[in-house]
Amino acid sequence: MAEDVKPTRKELMQIEERIELSERGHDTLEQKRDGLIMEFMDILDEAQDVRSDLDEKYEEAQNAINMARALDGDVAVRGAAAALKEHPELTTQSKSVMGVYIPQIDSTKVRKSLDERGYGVLGTSARIDEAASAYEELLEQIILAAEVETAMKKMLDEIETTKRRVNALEFKLLPELRANEEYIEQKLEEQEREEIFRMKKIKDKKEREEDEEAEAEREAEEAETVAADD
Repeated sequence: MAEDVKPTRKELMQIEERIELSERGHDTLEQKRDGLIMEFMDILDEAQDVRSDLDEKYEEAQNAINMARALDGDVAVRGAAAALKEHPELTTQSKSVMGVYIPQIDSTKVRKSLDERGYGVLGTSARIDEAASAYEELLEQIILAAEVETAMKKMLDEIETTKRRVNALEFKLLPELRANEEYIEQKLEEQEREEIFRMKKIKDKKEREEDEEAEAEREAEEAETVAADD
């Protein structure tokens, strides 16, 4: 509260410095917030495309596996799946976007050639090969979707954090500092008026005393003159 602030010029200077720093911080955070929102909108557009492609590839994979099951049987499909020896590997890195670390997921051994899938080519049909390819593409799309969705969530969290900081400065800290500044200025003006009034009273008193001394000296001189005449 303003009443808890010491109404001194030193305190006023400190508050003015804090206001200046807070205003600069507020402007910087506003720019960051706006930049983050623009980056978020770009990621959102990408996420929508990725989701659409994911749905499409899921449908393709489901159709391919259903066709393989229907014509080759579940035993053949499960046998081909169990023959896989090298599983996909994922590594993660990160990049900074306006101070927000966005994950980058790199995948290897997702797409495989026919001889890398582990099952015998002669013992399986083209339908199983098509289903395997479809699911490899689906897995790549899932990895991409995970990367984009995570990036979108991190950006959204940072936007919310930045917005809270902007609002805290704009609606709480800066109004309080300006209220304190105004309170100190008013108190200093009151003190200045009181000091001027006090100095004026001292001056008036001194002038009265000087006038009284002068009057006393004049009367004394007149008395001496009368005494000399007598």
